[in-house]
Amino acid sequence: MDPYVLAVTGASAQPLAERTLQLLLQAGRSVHLVLSKGAYSVFQAEQGLSVPVDPQRQMNFWRDRLSSTSGELICHRWNDQSVSIASGSFRTRAMLIVPCSMGTVGRINAGIASGLIERCADVHLKEGRPLVIAPRETPFNLIHLRNLTALAEAGARIAAPIPAWYTQPRTLDDMVDFLVIRLLDGLERDLAPLQRWSGPIE
Repeated sequence: MDPYVLAVTGASAQPLAERTLQLLLQAGRSVHLVLSKGAYSVFQAEQGLSVPVDPQRQMNFWRDRLSSTSGELICHRWNDQSVSIASGSFRTRAMLIVPCSMGTVGRINAGIASGLIERCADVHLKEGRPLVIAPRETPFNLIHLRNLTALAEAGARIAAPIPAWYTQPRTLDDMVDFLVIRLLDGLERDLAPLQRWSGPIE
């Protein structure tokens, strides 16, 4: 199975990225992980996590933190555009940007590949491969909406992490799982138990 590209930007909601990575690895998938420069600062500020920049040390960090030995994990620096995933000739199954900042959305829409994340997104759009963007902002201004609309028109799937209560979540982890599974819908079968809407209770 072709690998996933999972990108994490400096927007708030890093636990969604962590759970996405954990579920994909537990399912035996291959994942190429890219953290933006800002993502490191947000991990530190919001969760007190000092994520290593060095790819090998970062891989060991995530393996230990997520208690995962399955699947394949390859980490990349945010500015290394010489790696395999920067080329359209390298086959991938899909790319997810979770969470995605509005700055990243704007650069992708403008075709500005200043870092590896934007370059990979550009590759997925030009190759016609699935690109799932989880924008993390509220409220959206008109510039945000126009950029997101343009990316949707170019083929991206916009999947804002909006919670739901019909699943009757009891914990924050329940809500995180709901959001992550919905992000992966269309790409994967359920990787975690999820109460789906089946109509009103009679």
